Amino acid sequence: MALTQGTKKKVCYYYDGDVGNYYYGQGHPMKPHRIRMTHNLLLNYGLYRKMEIYRPHKANAEEMTKYHSDDYIKFLRSIRPDNMSEYSKQMQRFNVGEDCPVFDGLFEFCQLSTGGSVAGAVKLNKQQTDIAINWAGGLHHAKKSEASGFCYVNDIVLAILELLKYHQRVLYIDIDIHHGDGVEEAFYTTDRVMTVSFHKYGEYFPGTGDLRIMAKVMETYQPSAVVLQCGADSLSGDRLGCFNLTIKGHAKCVEYIKSFNLPLLMLGGGGYTIRNVARCWTYETAVALDTAIPNELPYNDYFEYFGPDFKLHISPSNMTNQNTNDYLEKIKQRLFENLRMLPHAPGVQAQAIPEDTVQEDSGDEDEDDPDKRISILAHDKRIACDEEFSDSEDEGQGGRRNTTSYKKAKRAKTDEEKDGEEKEVKEEDKGAVEEKMDTKSTKEELKTV
Repeated sequence: MALTQGTKKKVCYYYDGDVGNYYYGQGHPMKPHRIRMTHNLLLNYGLYRKMEIYRPHKANAEEMTKYHSDDYIKFLRSIRPDNMSEYSKQMQRFNVGEDCPVFDGLFEFCQLSTGGSVAGAVKLNKQQTDIAINWAGGLHHAKKSEASGFCYVNDIVLAILELLKYHQRVLYIDIDIHHGDGVEEAFYTTDRVMTVSFHKYGEYFPGTGDLRIMAKVMETYQPSAVVLQCGADSLSGDRLGCFNLTIKGHAKCVEYIKSFNLPLLMLGGGGYTIRNVARCWTYETAVALDTAIPNELPYNDYFEYFGPDFKLHISPSNMTNQNTNDYLEKIKQRLFENLRMLPHAPGVQAQAIPEDTVQEDSGDEDEDDPDKRISILAHDKRIACDEEFSDSEDEGQGGRRNTTSYKKAKRAKTDEEKDGEEKEVKEEDKGAVEEKMDTKSTKEELKTV
């Protein structure tokens, strides 16, 4: 079960193959394609074999309005590139149009991003995993009734609200170069959530926040769950960011927080040099899994993006570090003083636990029971997704297989064969060594949560 000292953490990971298809528009720095690149890289490193992979459910409007206003979510559901002229006043009211453009599938993108984060929180609440990862999440600028900073629906706030059903105190840590202002604003008046944001301070978007740092927070606040936003725009060479972190330095934050052995939800966020974002989140997935991976990148569908060196890790630039030791020490002392003024581990009155947002039976009726224990081989086949594997995984003697004929062959499966597969899953549940489960098509393989 969860949080056993001395053993590797159980990790679940949320990904939908459609997420890389969404496009903010020409010239826009936010590119959901980076999530597909990350997924493809961790597949070709073999990391997918070591964790449970789920396709997230699409969060509905009712889930989103647990934080966001009804009229704002209704607007996001309605707006499309072909009807923008009908919503000009509302676009101005909800801050949609420039940094946060209207694009095809906008609401569906928000549904997938939010669905993975909320489902990960539910998994943690049920103690069915130690770490939940959703690289499509971490959109920390969205406000209750307003889009902001490329973010429309604040999946982090909704995930934290889910965690608060079971946890008295939740710690939110943000290592994006930008301040996590949307999350801080949402929980500003409650002592059940502490937000710790490491970011560029001063004349820099969104221009809010104060100097915070991680030190005695765990000791003072004693959270029972942690949400870590791993925005990768704090890396060296980011298109928008101006920090100089290496991937190893960024991942040290993950490693440190993981060492507290608390339920951990890891989310994406910013990151605009997409080859480095994919590198970073792949490496941090490996850190979550306690798995060493080589610096030499495996061949993958986006191999040419990583030239000319084709290595996992990046080198910092020679820019001057303006954070002097004296400056950092003053910040630390100031924060220690602030922490001393806070109430020690604030409690909450006992109350009935609300219903989980994501129900166990939310998937299709014909899908496998998501609670059944299945073998590593069954997991491998469960995620055998045509468009996500590299050539090295799906090529035979005759080259890349024809996906059309492949899918037709699978659809021709008889009822008797399907019954046989279900029987094999049950045998695996009992610990059988022999594994003969056939690969299903993409939509049947991944568990919908």
